[in-house]
Amino acid sequence: MSHRIAVIPGDGIGKEVTAEAVHILTAVGGIDLEPFPWGADYFLATGETIPPGGYDALRSFDAILVGAFGDPRVP
Repeated sequence: MSHRIAVIPGDGIGKEVTAEAVHILTAVGGIDLEPFPWGADYFLATGETIPPGGYDALRSFDAILVGAFGDPRVP
């Protein structure tokens, strides 16, 4: 049985740590990973933290892997 995990890398070191976690989960296998671009860069580009329907999309996953958030460009 495959598990579905949403991946939200976050900001700064969160992106680096999450990338390594994704690498390990991919090697383990049996896990479907779907990345979401939400974080400071997304906010600065769109003006929203999560798009409409974003929370509903996340509810369909078995788990959510979230990296660290925090960027001095975002108040």
